[in-house]
Amino acid sequence: MEFRGAVSLAKSANQAEIADAGPYIITRMHKGGYRKYQPTLHYQQERKRTRAQMGERRTDTEKGQGFELAVEEARPAIKKPPLYRVVLINDDFTPMEFVVNILEAIFGMERTRATQVMLEVHTKGKGICGVYNFEIAETKVAQVMGIAQQHQHPLLCTMEES
Repeated sequence: MEFRGAVSLAKSANQAEIADAGPYIITRMHKGGYRKYQPTLHYQQERKRTRAQMGERRTDTEKGQGFELAVEEARPAIKKPPLYRVVLINDDFTPMEFVVNILEAIFGMERTRATQVMLEVHTKGKGICGVYNFEIAETKVAQVMGIAQQHQHPLLCTMEES
């Protein structure tokens, strides 16, 4: 009799090998006899679920055995993207009110928080406007620089990896 589907090998002489042959389960007993029975509905539903989870099947030919092994593909570890700080750099020519308006318009800050960041830029030389992934940080820097150039202010904005 030919076995089709997943095969569970016996670990000792008392255990049976089980093959999945269509709608019937065929069990080879340790003394060489076979037993065939139809599985219950619960088993069939469980088999469908586990087959979907098993992934791809591979044949074990290295050891010369003709059975198939069910191999579940390893899920790749998902790495979180690095974050970047958007930093405003102080200059002596850009008005403070303009910096506050930039922080409100581009970074969505409230007036009080924008004023705090503007004062940090003014007193410490630079201030952090926000932390974003690379694409968003790059876009925010380009927006700030574009608006500053439109209004002819030398405001500098950069991004640093955090």
